[in-house]
Amino acid sequence: MTTSRTAFRAFRPAFALTPLTLLSAATLGAQSGKPVTDEAVVQATAKAIQAKVLSIDTHVDISPTNFAESGPNYATKLPRTQVDLVKMEEGGLAGAFLVVYVGQAPTLDAASFAKANAQAIEKFEAIHRLTEKIAPTRAEIAYTAADARRIHATGKRVIFIGVENAFPIGSDIANVKKFYDLGGRYMSLAHNGHSQLSDSNTGERDGVWLHNGLSPLGRQVIAEMNRVGIMVDVSHPSKASMMQTVALSKAPIMGSHSGVRAICNHSRNMDDEQIDAMKKNNGVIQLVAFNSYVKCDPKRDVPREQARAAATEQLRKEFGITATGRQEQQAQIQALPNDKRNDYLAKQEDITARRYPSDPPATVKDFVDHIDYVVKRIGINHVGISSDFDGGGGVDGWRNASETMNVTAELVRRGYTQAEIDKIWGGNLLRVMEQVEKVAKNGGK
Repeated sequence: MTTSRTAFRAFRPAFALTPLTLLSAATLGAQSGKPVTDEAVVQATAKAIQAKVLSIDTHVDISPTNFAESGPNYATKLPRTQVDLVKMEEGGLAGAFLVVYVGQAPTLDAASFAKANAQAIEKFEAIHRLTEKIAPTRAEIAYTAADARRIHATGKRVIFIGVENAFPIGSDIANVKKFYDLGGRYMSLAHNGHSQLSDSNTGERDGVWLHNGLSPLGRQVIAEMNRVGIMVDVSHPSKASMMQTVALSKAPIMGSHSGVRAICNHSRNMDDEQIDAMKKNNGVIQLVAFNSYVKCDPKRDVPREQARAAATEQLRKEFGITATGRQEQQAQIQALPNDKRNDYLAKQEDITARRYPSDPPATVKDFVDHIDYVVKRIGINHVGISSDFDGGGGVDGWRNASETMNVTAELVRRGYTQAEIDKIWGGNLLRVMEQVEKVAKNGGK
């Protein structure tokens, strides 16, 4: 364990936050490295920092239905999504990885691969439609770290593409290059369920594994990702898969949306050995604001959760929602006629908010505790931020992209400097991306 943040700060000069002007106080607050308690200073500092840094949320799920060229779409303020261009602009979120996600099929065969590939292409096309036809003056796809900085300087939103679950590449390694050419700049080898490439973290549920980490094909795919320049994402694969990836990859890796296991003991979170391995690999962990990965309550009301689950299942049956995957369920709900969809959502809210309310949610403070932990353990250069918005993410205080500055404000309160916040919000991720690009230019070596 590295020295504590308090000890780490001790050598810094003590700047007094004297009330010269609010602006100068805010500047001192951002430079001192000391916790800031004056809330007016916190807000002024956070606002100034948010306007400057290239803030990147590395995991935002999408539905292609929100990317139609006519009618309400991602260029407008959508009522039931956590992210769209308007909310990004309102919250000062400069960029995001929009995610090409396809759920894991139960069978690893050619027909399942072909269907998943078609679904992935549909999402790639939706993202391109946003930046090339719907809102080209407000958003642009970044293919390199240099692209991101250039786009940010113009005032546009920076759009990256991430691939969650490499299941859609099937058994054809040529699809890695195909996804790269379409803009994919990170890819995880598994999601919830073992793929043809890697075991998933979900193996911890029942102790059943398919590959004991990576499959032989998965190892080849990592080499190909190094060769073409796609960051390897280790957020969903198993611990064994991640540790094998660290040993194999010629480039730094990343976890696009994970938490700290020492704080919340969930299989989706990284333990200390994994966190330490990230430092040795020179990678980056994008801490995720997903309530159940941020805050684990061992005293949770299990009977209440079971009753809520049963009521939700009955509601889905009533409205013919048959899909099992989260994204697929949302697509079926969105496809309902307006009156039925509104009725469904009202009944769903009645179940979750009134009949069986959850425990107090995780907060931005709880979320930043995860950032603090990793900074203290392996340093400021290996930490980033993700939301998993529109995929289940969100904590109290950061429920959608318009509330992004609340995260920056909490970092300011804890004494992070502007330079450090710049690293956390995107600088570390772009550094990893640049190193991946360098390895690719050297043929993946």
